[in-house]
Amino acid sequence: MSDTDPALMSAEQLLALYARRRLSPVEALQAILERVARYNPWVNAFAMLNPRALAEAGASEARWSAGRPMGPLDGVPVTVKDLLNVHGMPTRRGSKTTDSTPATEDAPAVIGLKAAGAVILGKTTTTEFGWKTPGDNPLNGISRNAWNPERTVGGSSSGAGAAGAANFGPMHIGTDAGGSIRIPAAYCGLVGLKPTYGRIPQWPLSAFGQVSCAGPMTRSVRDAALMFSAMAQADLRDPYCLPDDVRDWREGIEGGVAGLRVAIVRRLGFAPPIDDEGQAAVELAGRLLAEQGAIVEYADPELPDTRHVFGRVWGVALARLVTTMAPDKRALLDKGLDEVAEREGGMSAIDFLGAEAMRTEAAHAMARFHQKYDLVLCPTTPTAAFAADAPTLKPTEALWRDWAPWTFAFNLTRQPAITVPVGLDESGMPRGVQLAAAQLRDDLCFRAARAIERAVALPAAKAEESHACAHHHH
Repeated sequence: MSDTDPALMSAEQLLALYARRRLSPVEALQAILERVARYNPWVNAFAMLNPRALAEAGASEARWSAGRPMGPLDGVPVTVKDLLNVHGMPTRRGSKTTDSTPATEDAPAVIGLKAAGAVILGKTTTTEFGWKTPGDNPLNGISRNAWNPERTVGGSSSGAGAAGAANFGPMHIGTDAGGSIRIPAAYCGLVGLKPTYGRIPQWPLSAFGQVSCAGPMTRSVRDAALMFSAMAQADLRDPYCLPDDVRDWREGIEGGVAGLRVAIVRRLGFAPPIDDEGQAAVELAGRLLAEQGAIVEYADPELPDTRHVFGRVWGVALARLVTTMAPDKRALLDKGLDEVAEREGGMSAIDFLGAEAMRTEAAHAMARFHQKYDLVLCPTTPTAAFAADAPTLKPTEALWRDWAPWTFAFNLTRQPAITVPVGLDESGMPRGVQLAAAQLRDDLCFRAARAIERAVALPAAKAEESHACAHHHH
């Protein structure tokens, strides 16, 4: 497989070739669709392909031929997680309880990408209503990791992780309410940003609207910043979104980390678990930042136990989802989702508001911590990707033990957090580290992630070539 395969190129490379007429958006899309035909049967990234993708790529090709690209992403293939609306395609949310009527409007993030000229390749799978980390749902089945199909891609942006690792195009929209962008990105060797809350408008609101954000999942930090630039624009349908700060987020991204203060954090109000290889990845990232002039030290913010806070926010959202559902529909749900709703549904309003107050307390504590430290460095996940076929047991414990203990605190505080790959473990699976910055400082996340990326240069998931042959006949 040669590196001239458009499916392996970054969005920046594709755009440079389009501009020089060395490649057309139709050729790029066809190369990606060929890979989808070859590998999607075993990675299962898509809820649905966009039947109009070739027509959209053709329109883009015509604009490039005229020398009049429509925007900064003209002709770049992107995928959209199936929790977000795409005009003309159904939003199934990974659930048999939803209906297949096509959406009549685009979600804000989708409008941003379309306005920049991106071609929608299709909709990617999600865990049911985005409720969990293991990458399966009742409607689409199990999504698998291109680095090793026996491993999970993570979730809830399962298909986005699967598509990114399998090289189904350079850019994928995920959503993140407790780690749902960062966890699959870490498991799949991708870059994933959970932005500052409100940067990318939300409409309609998800089940987890108070903590959830859409964001980019890409194979490179610069592509993540480019994609973010198109998505992070105000939308009248979300009156709570941040006012426009329209810019190219790649500006300053090569600025390095000299003089930045970085805290390696080991406690987030509790001590999240981390295995030896994960600990080594964080220490490596710390060294790489220090070598580039950052001031790196161990320090922990004084946070309340974020497990209790997030567990309540998550549990109540699921209970609300389930109790508003007709009983015949409820029987179709992922059993674990129903179990959490049952367990948390009896919570009193006072308990819930107590958790909300602690969420604000955590945000204040992190804001104070960031007066001293520009960045927090910590693991993204406790382990590398676990087995794809493992049943989901004891979800409430799994949430803070196996899935999201390192990620959900930053949803509660609403600050930006990015995961960036740092290498492969002994069994050839990717490991990532997480960098968080103060609210509104998404730019620092990009800058530090780029500094790490420049220092490590991960191989592409060509690993998947050999696995593909081995697993083709399953």
